[in-house]
Amino acid sequence: MLWVAAGAVSGLAAGALAVLFLLALVCPHLGEDLLFFLRAGSFGLRVCRAQLTGSLLTVLDRFAQRVRATPDKAFLLYEGRALTYRDVDRRSNRVARVFLRLQLRRRERERDREEEEEEEPAVKAGDAVALLMSNEPDFVCVWFGLAKLGCAVAFLNTNIRAQALLHCLHSSGAKTLVVGADLVNAVEDILPNIQENNISVWVMEKNCTLHGVNTLIDKIEEASEDPVPAPWRSQIHLKSTFLYIFTSGTTGLPKAAVITQLQALRGSVGFWIFGVTKDDIIYVSLPLYHGAASLIGIGGCIELGATLVLKKKFSASQFWNDCRKYNITVFQYIGELCRYLCNQPKAEGEKDHKVRVAVGNGIRTDVWKEFIERFGSIKICEFYGATEGNLCFMNYTGKLGSVGRVSFVHKRFIPYELVKYDAQKEEALRNEHGLCEKVNKGQTGLLISPITKRNPFSGYAGNKRFTDQKLMKDVFKIGDLYFNTGDLMSESHDGFIYFRDRIGDTFRWKGENVATTEVADIIGMLDFVQEVNVYGVSIPGYEGRIGMAAIILNPGQEFDGKIFCSHIIKYLPGYAFPRFIRIQESMEMTGTFKRKKMHLVEEGFNPMKISEPLYFLNVSEKSCASLTEQIFNDILSLKIKL
Repeated sequence: MLWVAAGAVSGLAAGALAVLFLLALVCPHLGEDLLFFLRAGSFGLRVCRAQLTGSLLTVLDRFAQRVRATPDKAFLLYEGRALTYRDVDRRSNRVARVFLRLQLRRRERERDREEEEEEEPAVKAGDAVALLMSNEPDFVCVWFGLAKLGCAVAFLNTNIRAQALLHCLHSSGAKTLVVGADLVNAVEDILPNIQENNISVWVMEKNCTLHGVNTLIDKIEEASEDPVPAPWRSQIHLKSTFLYIFTSGTTGLPKAAVITQLQALRGSVGFWIFGVTKDDIIYVSLPLYHGAASLIGIGGCIELGATLVLKKKFSASQFWNDCRKYNITVFQYIGELCRYLCNQPKAEGEKDHKVRVAVGNGIRTDVWKEFIERFGSIKICEFYGATEGNLCFMNYTGKLGSVGRVSFVHKRFIPYELVKYDAQKEEALRNEHGLCEKVNKGQTGLLISPITKRNPFSGYAGNKRFTDQKLMKDVFKIGDLYFNTGDLMSESHDGFIYFRDRIGDTFRWKGENVATTEVADIIGMLDFVQEVNVYGVSIPGYEGRIGMAAIILNPGQEFDGKIFCSHIIKYLPGYAFPRFIRIQESMEMTGTFKRKKMHLVEEGFNPMKISEPLYFLNVSEKSCASLTEQIFNDILSLKIKL
């Protein structure tokens, strides 16, 4: 009997091993898939519980928990200075108290019915406040202080100027603007316009000579650090607006993407799902006005209770020294960041660091491979997700070149489809019934996602038209509604998603989205320009596409390179500069009078193939030089860096 029992046990064990072996062959990522579903599922349960009980735990609430649990743990390390969780909490309380005190003064005046004009403006729960600041601890302190008052904070891109900056203020609905000390010059020229719109300006300084501008640092130092009373906070829910983060979208000026409490929570669990822990030290050199750095970086650090090293600006030459100095184990990236690191001269001890995980998006496959070979076995955790989008993908397996791992479970909770796309017409293909058709596995299609209660699309603030442009109606049946990502993707047979291209009037350069219509509008202001067509062109060795402009001159006018260059520098951020200019006699148009771009993109900027005049925008010399074969070759060989 014992012999029979032993044989049965051995048989069961052998059978179990065989099953596991077969599963490993069929599903090589089964263990990683199960861990991902476990973590993602626990977050889903947390959200469901909040919906059922009404007890929402926001990112700010999670921060308060960390303050109580580990008050003396370093939260932010910045330029040799450490701020604990308690330090940031107390300073953000001071920020909140400054504006709360002004709010109380206003209410006292209203109660006493005083007729005198209010000396200083105030904010209240539900107001939008714009924040124009570089990476520094006070970015987080001001953000959290305003959030403690129930304000929605609009993060402004620090590169924007002039009309684009005014547009962002207007579209967010902000009546208060907080400006970093190093960015006062960005608002100085348009200060009268800002004040005409009844927007109060606060600068992070103790003294300021600009008329009508308030100082904030002196008031913060005088304010109480006591917590803001709970009754003063707004009643929030999952759909409440937490932030406005600006994105180029598909056309026009920057758009204020509405980031709800739910979206912020989703972003904050990214690190955790990728396996980052509270003992990790995270390095963030991406700008905080981007959703990646603020939602995934700051929010993710808080979710874990970890420590974050904040860099004012990315430096390729200092990157690995910083990693060794601070014992960095995790860093955030965009594709360009990794390429910059690979382009640095090789040095001894490049694998001498403690970095084990890199989280980000937009890394090219060749750069990915080179990065790992050169700097060691760092797990690249690539993800995909538009700022304003209602879906995301996560490559938690480290599969080279993929932006995400998908399965029937993923699709059940975060549904999506890839549909056939007509590149010539720049729109999804419709069949004889007027409906879209799905592509097969391995084929490239337009990525869309159904808009549901579980996965809503919050749209853009300030203009309903912008929101409507991202919607696709009657996709597979009459009455359905989908979010159009504007990205072409493919799905492999083994369950991985790959990014192929971005469509529409937007291209990406140096990690930033560039709206071609915005650049065209700026160029169109020049007297000698009659018509302009802006597009992005690829350059070997660079991530994304760089700006190029095809221009038709006004009759009798000549192209003035110096005026063009100074105009571009004045009105556009550096990443949006059209570095190549093509002078044309006429432009090809579509049947709906849209300028055709595809053949221009394909021809690029090769002077040996293009007979029309070509110019190269030389920013350092503030002029435009004729694009010669020598300049062309120097650009391709990286002798001229862009």
